[in-house]
Amino acid sequence: MAKEVVKKIKLQIEAGKATPAPPVGTVLGPAGINLQDFCSKFNEATRDKMGDVVPCEISIYDDRSFDFVLKTAPAPFLLKKAAGIAKASKKGANEIVATISKDQLRKIAEEKLPDLNAYDVDAAMKEIAGTARNMGIAVKGLNDAELAEQAAEAAEEEKEQLKREAELEELEQEAKEMATASAEVPTHADEEEASATEEENN
Repeated sequence: MAKEVVKKIKLQIEAGKATPAPPVGTVLGPAGINLQDFCSKFNEATRDKMGDVVPCEISIYDDRSFDFVLKTAPAPFLLKKAAGIAKASKKGANEIVATISKDQLRKIAEEKLPDLNAYDVDAAMKEIAGTARNMGIAVKGLNDAELAEQAAEAAEEEKEQLKREAELEELEQEAKEMATASAEVPTHADEEEASATEEENN
């Protein structure tokens, strides 16, 4: 009789570095499987991918045994690794933080192909290039000129925006100063009231 899968869990773990400590233990502990056994098998299976983050889908059966399937590393991780950067752009395509070659793009696309909704490497390359674009990573000879132009326009627009904000702030400051000054200048009514008070006192 076939064992029944009672739970499926997805994790992203650094290759060869799974330990029963959190986050692995936190997620898998409640499932009741042997954590040390899982970590040993995962580390053995990912020994050749050291340095990569490896997504893993774990099937847990009714007798608390398990199987797992390794997936390819996330595209953003592979792109950052190829570009030699720690972080993607916070402004997306409006700021280029790195450039990779077409060969690097193809290599990532070939690696990711089994996990993508793409029929061939060219389609996978387009998908990965879109991810790279959103991260501020240009592909030399593919979209670097276009992205550089877009980034320059965005920088110019940002400069204009800051200039407009500074001008607005200056106008607001002037308006406040004028309001304060006018509040301190005695009005005709104030003068009449002061005169009436003086007469009463006399």
